[in-house]
Amino acid sequence: MASDQLQKQLQVSADEEERELKGAERAAVLLLALGESHGSPIWEKLDEIEVRQVSAAMANLGPVTPKMLEDLFKDFVRRVSSNGALTGNVDATERLLASFLPGDKVSIIMEEIRGPAGRNMWEKLSNVQENVLANYLKNEYPQTVAVVLSKIKSDHAARVLGILPEELALEVVSRMLRMDAVQKEVLEKVEQTLRVEFMSNLTNTSRRDSHEMMAEIFNNFDRQTEARFLAALEEDNREAADRIKTLMFTFDDLLKLDAASAQTLLRHVEKDSLAIALKGSTEAAREFFFGNMSQRAARMLKDDMDALGPVRLRDVDDAQTGMVNKAKDLAAKGEILISKSKGEDEIIY
Repeated sequence: MASDQLQKQLQVSADEEERELKGAERAAVLLLALGESHGSPIWEKLDEIEVRQVSAAMANLGPVTPKMLEDLFKDFVRRVSSNGALTGNVDATERLLASFLPGDKVSIIMEEIRGPAGRNMWEKLSNVQENVLANYLKNEYPQTVAVVLSKIKSDHAARVLGILPEELALEVVSRMLRMDAVQKEVLEKVEQTLRVEFMSNLTNTSRRDSHEMMAEIFNNFDRQTEARFLAALEEDNREAADRIKTLMFTFDDLLKLDAASAQTLLRHVEKDSLAIALKGSTEAAREFFFGNMSQRAARMLKDDMDALGPVRLRDVDDAQTGMVNKAKDLAAKGEILISKSKGEDEIIY
């Protein structure tokens, strides 16, 4: 028999639009139909990740028609279809979880469901910058790192592995190759550690260096303002000024791009903006970018630059800043590599 709570929820008319139930929705419908007493033994067999997935599906389930129930589990629908359909919502999910889970776990699960993305721990980790996650994991046991990387998205795990110290990374790969199914208790312990020691401190962990932040601001100044502030800062704090200049990525740094990166950048810059940027650039900059174009494209660009006539310095600054920002965007996507020097000191955005 469906529970009294379930019967109160069977309020959706049979002419509701029907849809196919998929994945965790199917489990959510079954457990919602079974109710608290009959469903509890099943809930207790699920690990925490499965509980989160089914709970999220249940909270967003919406109307489930009798026809949908019949298609999903015909034996059960004979006992409930006469009453109508099921409706899954946040309140019903929370009450059901509270019947067999501790209050703190229910709170955590419902907080994630009600959050803007409703993501579980592993989905959240897949959105943490790889350098931040790698910096945390490098101090953990290889087995712990292996568990974490096995649970996050594979492309993100690959980037994290590439940043870890080589000896640790190789050990983690070895552990992942030998790893069997992770015990529920181990997984819960890792999740709890990540939640308490990492996710709760993520804001402080990933906070940017103040000099890096100021370098980014200086990058967006026009030339006169940049020169004025740097000159004043040099008088007040030479060390800070030098560090900011080292961290700044300017239009001149684009000349250090390798040929493939330069050509990729040129494909993403509007022709008119490129003409203005090079109109006010140095001869070295013009030769660099002309050298990364076909002869025909370079000739056409020179003609466009000649046709511009005099241009305002502010327009040149804006065009060059646009190219710098586009280079940073492409670097962040992994499409180009940008650096401040010809050596190994690469700047990854």
